Amino acid sequence: RRKLPVLFTYCSLRLERDEGTRVRSCSEVECLRRKIKYYFMNPCEKYHARGRIPWKLMLQIIKIAIITIQLVSFGLSNQMVVTFKEENLMTFKHLFLKDYVDGGMDTYALYRQADVYDHINYIIEQYGHLRNITVGNHAYEKNGITYTPMSLCQEYYRNGTIYPGNETLEIDAQVETDNFELHFKRLLLVKIMFTLKAINLQTVRHREQPDCYDFTITFNNEVHSGRIKVDLENDVEINECRDWKVTGASPKNIHLTLLFDCLIIITCIISLALCTRSVLTGIQLQFEYTLYCRDHTSKEVPWSDKLEFVSGWYILIIVSDTLTIIGSVLKIEIQTKALTSYDVCSIFLGTGTMFVWIGVIRYMGYFKKYNILILTLRAAFPNVIRFICCAGIIYLSYCFCGWIVLGPYHEKFRTLNTVSECLFSLINGDDMFPTFKNMEKKSRLVWIFSRIYLYTFVSLFIYMILSLFITLITNTYDTIKQQQQSGTPTSELQRFISMCQDLPNSGVYRLQESRSCFFDCFSFR
Repeated sequence: RRKLPVLFTYCSLRLERDEGTRVRSCSEVECLRRKIKYYFMNPCEKYHARGRIPWKLMLQIIKIAIITIQLVSFGLSNQMVVTFKEENLMTFKHLFLKDYVDGGMDTYALYRQADVYDHINYIIEQYGHLRNITVGNHAYEKNGITYTPMSLCQEYYRNGTIYPGNETLEIDAQVETDNFELHFKRLLLVKIMFTLKAINLQTVRHREQPDCYDFTITFNNEVHSGRIKVDLENDVEINECRDWKVTGASPKNIHLTLLFDCLIIITCIISLALCTRSVLTGIQLQFEYTLYCRDHTSKEVPWSDKLEFVSGWYILIIVSDTLTIIGSVLKIEIQTKALTSYDVCSIFLGTGTMFVWIGVIRYMGYFKKYNILILTLRAAFPNVIRFICCAGIIYLSYCFCGWIVLGPYHEKFRTLNTVSECLFSLINGDDMFPTFKNMEKKSRLVWIFSRIYLYTFVSLFIYMILSLFITLITNTYDTIKQQQQSGTPTSELQRFISMCQDLPNSGVYRLQESRSCFFDCFSFR
């Protein structure tokens, strides 16, 4: 009788301890559930949950505006450079190519030895009288007190004896270069190179610092069975003018442009840091959720749920920020005349701006009608990749077959690149009749094969593969639409989050924002 109250007291203490552990465990799981739910909230819901101003959203809006302004400014400047280069190239074709007609470079060729010498002499004479005949501001390049000379080089086989009449030849395949008498039987290439300078005054009208351009003109004469093609190329090098003065118009202050580019770099660095922090936060929550599932449900988290914590939009913004930073640095180098690679800078700036604008779709996904389209693209993406891999194998097989069989008889099948472009056009229903019509009929067997080849390709890709591709997207769209209408969670992660009924404005999200609830649970134990 005396031990009964002691036993009752012990049992009561043990029960209270178990209840306290259970309450504490439930509280920590609810904390984890709230943290995950808060992570997947949109900026407006996060503002109501914790009262935080959506700096990241505001930064992205500002970044889109200033990056677009930067791209437009660079595009207009690049457009002036490209126009100046193309018009100068056309000018040099009329000045140095004898009897040149616009659009005639494909058929511009020489067939007689006398024509080759006459053409070279014409180039030399035009070069000597350039100052008197050109209407542009072209001049010879000058190094110190001497002018850069014109050079004429030929490439030919070292030794060779060729007799087509009795089908005999003896030739040394080693190539030599000199500038003496032309060896037409062994001739491979003739180059006439000279350098000219010009100043692009077009930039002055737009109140920018004028540029000095170095033009390197190359004439390539390749031997093709007695037909020597003549080509003209230019290699532009942009330098800063050593002494320049503009009156009547105030030039743009280069420092303001450089300051604007530096502002874009700083903005992208801040955006890069914020998005990287969000990605790391998602990875940390993934570890906490994985630990919870492993210890409380004895289940492994599927990769689809793990990838939910790694936002592809943040990865896209990180990539776009990196490309924009690199492109802005190259743009600063171009503006200071330390670099002339407009193409590389254009690739980085253009791709970065494209990704920035694609990132806008993320914020449109907060609206239900737009979100279903985004969810369809994301859900269908794995199946689309698998489908493209299978269809790509069939596509490559047709490319190789068409190249090797139809190449000698059809202009569109001469190279693998043109074959791929032709077949892709056929898939889209473009240029279909000319592809059939332009097939040469020199070989009856190849002509019949071409009909079988083209009909089977068009039927297979247009009527079967494209239809299956559209069906794949449509089925995914219907599945996502049914899921949204039913409102039932489709994954373990969504079911775990849906158990949290706390609204964003309930105030519970403001408590201990920075704590890792589930990790604290294990540290307590």
